[in-house]
Amino acid sequence: MEKRALARSGALYDTIDNSGGWYRCPVDKASRSRMNVCFRLPTEELETKFIAEALEVNFSSLKGHRSVGGCRASIYNAMPLEGAEKLAEFMADFKKKNA
Repeated sequence: MEKRALARSGALYDTIDNSGGWYRCPVDKASRSRMNVCFRLPTEELETKFIAEALEVNFSSLKGHRSVGGCRASIYNAMPLEGAEKLAEFMADFKKKNA
């Protein structure tokens, strides 16, 4: 289960870390969660657009906590690796279209 969790979270953190700062993770690398990947986009307007477009392709519940905003992908054990990989692909495509 640990290997699967690392693969799921790794797919998303790699996308964030390799985005040239376009996606930002507000959590220190040593403290990052394998179950909840938090990230920000350049503006709150882009975050709203990201969440709306993600919902159109069946990625739901990506809105971050109401007190801190941003985005949060919950990738608990029931999430298959393919789901995290598809979200990472969506994130890369969204950046290409909106950067």
